[in-house]
Amino acid sequence: VQLVESGGGLVPPGGSLRLSCAASGFTMSSYGMSWYRQAPGKGRELVAAISVTGGTTDYADSVKGRFILSRDNDQNTVYLQMNSLKSEDTAVYYCSALSRYNDRRYWGQGTQVTVSS
Repeated sequence: VQLVESGGGLVPPGGSLRLSCAASGFTMSSYGMSWYRQAPGKGRELVAAISVTGGTTDYADSVKGRFILSRDNDQNTVYLQMNSLKSEDTAVYYCSALSRYNDRRYWGQGTQVTVSS
């Protein structure tokens, strides 16, 4: 089982990034997918979540209207489009999968996003 994040990097305030999370070793279409982030010295927080079919999404108030979460079950990939980035978005971003049938959860290794001029 693997969740591999990519797309992080350094971007100036107001810029955009698109994170990807490639899933393998399990049936992603049976899992709700989400992104969490953890800033230095802070706890891990939920950024966005998407249902197994992609029909429902939920966002933290801090990113509503700026981030868009989508999934492609055929490609076993989840995408987080991040626009109008702010310095407070700086964190390590983690992809997570939660089974729709039980409490089984998988985590990726994380990708660093740094918003700075």
